[in-house]
Amino acid sequence: MSKEKAMVGEEGIFDAKQLGVPKMLVLGLQHMFAMFGATVVVPALTGLDVSTTLLFAGLGTLLFHFLSKGKVPAFLGSSFAFLAGYWAIAPNGEQELLPYACFGVACAGLLYLVLAALIKAFGINKVMRFFPPIVTGPIIIAIGLNLSQSAINNCAANWWIAIIAIVIVIICNIWGKGMIKIIPIIMGVVGSYLIAAITGNVDFTPVKEAAWIGLPIHWDRTVFSLIGKADISLLITSVITIMPIALATMVEHIGDISAISSTVGKNFIKDPGLHRTLTGDGLATTVASLFGAPANTTYGENTGVLSLTKVFDPLVIRIAAVFAILFSFSPKIAAVISCMPTATLGGVSLVLYGMISAVGVRNVVENKVDFSKSRNVIIAALILVLSIGINYSAAGAIAFSIGSINISLSGLAVGALTGIILNAVLPGKDYNFDEEEPSDTGVNFEV
Repeated sequence: MSKEKAMVGEEGIFDAKQLGVPKMLVLGLQHMFAMFGATVVVPALTGLDVSTTLLFAGLGTLLFHFLSKGKVPAFLGSSFAFLAGYWAIAPNGEQELLPYACFGVACAGLLYLVLAALIKAFGINKVMRFFPPIVTGPIIIAIGLNLSQSAINNCAANWWIAIIAIVIVIICNIWGKGMIKIIPIIMGVVGSYLIAAITGNVDFTPVKEAAWIGLPIHWDRTVFSLIGKADISLLITSVITIMPIALATMVEHIGDISAISSTVGKNFIKDPGLHRTLTGDGLATTVASLFGAPANTTYGENTGVLSLTKVFDPLVIRIAAVFAILFSFSPKIAAVISCMPTATLGGVSLVLYGMISAVGVRNVVENKVDFSKSRNVIIAALILVLSIGINYSAAGAIAFSIGSINISLSGLAVGALTGIILNAVLPGKDYNFDEEEPSDTGVNFEV
């Protein structure tokens, strides 16, 4: 048997255990690059620290893997869902106000534990009957399509650099041999980055100015810095303003776990269980927020890498987490990555986000959703139109007030909640969750 064939199992899926340590390290680095672009955008938009963000993306991922028994190949990066919450408390990224916003996000993370406890107490069936593939499929599709806007905007910075990244990814994945075939993202990043540098499209000034070693945690930016001097009123306002966002992010978590399940072909909602993944995501968010990092969430970018490479071993994700932690202690390395052309990130993201939507399509097709039924067409249509339409509208969200509390729901949150409610109330439900016989697309429903 050839070396290349030895790496491939059934259905073209690569057996990571036969790749060897050097190749596993490269794969881990690829996952780190995949998450990096979106992860560092959140601190850039909010005023939070990039190094702290990298540290707790890595630590949060390792915590998630520990609590989910090391079975789910998910990477936890910065969540965009809480941006409105940060801006509501610290609209201009004021350093003295950000710890208050982080406190609100930390409390929001605890809501995950409440839902996890309910699932553990009453059983997964009572929860998952609200999430058949007619709901989760369009949600997954919408996740990829909503992310596409950021990919296009990044590509627009320099379309030639972006196209080079895309072409390299396609060539490596379609015609590549052996290891090249399963690291198309990192090849696209390195190739595009090098060409951009050679053509003078990269400013390395931040790299020259950055130190080699530095601590990623800044005590004055943590929630703990508020002890003994906190404005109680502002703390309460932060909690009331930000905690409702968790209702939307928990729905997104279920969609992300369904997407990973569909990609890998294992029912992670059954084993290790949705209660474990929710606990991991929630605790990672709470811990990160207490130390001044953004909220964490399971990352669709890395799901796209899984789909592209067919290497599903969670160890690869843990390697990526370790890389993120190591890089957080080196401002110079972080600066090298930060100097990566926006168009390079846009090019590889364009492929990855499309892969996410394709996984949603697969979820619908392989579960044989019957679109001859009007209820299914209506549910899918409203999820897609609301999720994408609201996201691309002028406001970008649905905002409303309940008393003195202002609530802002993203298009994905509105679409997901609408789909869940319609599926629950419309007659003709034809899916039943079956824990005993998981399907190849993750969450199993019998038609």
